[in-house]
Amino acid sequence: MHQGDLFAILSGFFWAISVILMRVSGFKIPPLPLTFFKSSVAIIFFVALSQALREPLVPDLSLSAYLRLALSAVLGISLADTMFAAALSRLGASLQALADCVYAPAMALVGFLMFEEILGAWEWFGGFLVVSGVFIGMRLTPEVKNRRDLWAGVCLATLAHVTMAVGILSVRDIYREVSVVWVSGFRFLVATIVLGLYALCLPQRASLVLPFRRRDAWRTMIPMTFFGPFLATIFWVAGFKYNTAGRAAIFNQMSTVFIIALAVLFLRERLTWRKALGATLAAAGAILMATH
Repeated sequence: MHQGDLFAILSGFFWAISVILMRVSGFKIPPLPLTFFKSSVAIIFFVALSQALREPLVPDLSLSAYLRLALSAVLGISLADTMFAAALSRLGASLQALADCVYAPAMALVGFLMFEEILGAWEWFGGFLVVSGVFIGMRLTPEVKNRRDLWAGVCLATLAHVTMAVGILSVRDIYREVSVVWVSGFRFLVATIVLGLYALCLPQRASLVLPFRRRDAWRTMIPMTFFGPFLATIFWVAGFKYNTAGRAAIFNQMSTVFIIALAVLFLRERLTWRKALGATLAAAGAILMATH
């Protein structure tokens, strides 16, 4: 197996673990404070690893490269992660996993719009299967009580993945030249600063420090940060660095299977026939989109 393939699969697996822990944490912590906490703690992990690897804290990059990375961080982390956490709080882990199947089509669409990567018949057919799978699987469940939360969650998840795709693909020339650890850490640093400044403008700004005070929630939030924003992000960026965007995206999409399985095992969420069929169609569509 190519190292890029392995990195992308590991990213999906670690992300699935983080999503389950994020779902548990979300019962106690609102989306914005939760995103701020995991971004802040992730910076500590990235700095520690960077120092252990003896990497420079300030690589020799142009001002335009730094500005592009900063914009990438705002889009791909500050905005996308907050929308993802908001979607997860509405959908639950297994329905969120189905909504996440728009990830591979989002990558293909952004690749087409930004780099004129042509979509063929198989890509369009794969996109149709993904959308069909999401619509079949997205039904009210014991975890989702009303249709407003259901479709708000789907829209938020879709926007999160499109924004994430724009954020990461817009700087792919940079992370192919410098350390994956440094790029990931810098993006989280910028994203955390932006989130903090934004939260200070809100009436409920005091809630931003809520996760730091809730030590009873640290046992889920710190592992959530380690597996998701830290480990999954490193392997996610590495997958794109050592692989094509489409191929990396399909192996990332394995997180859908991992999340549904973990949600059934640890969160006791029901595996209905709609979820199973929806996941199968969506995964099949994602495979077609990423392999053609």
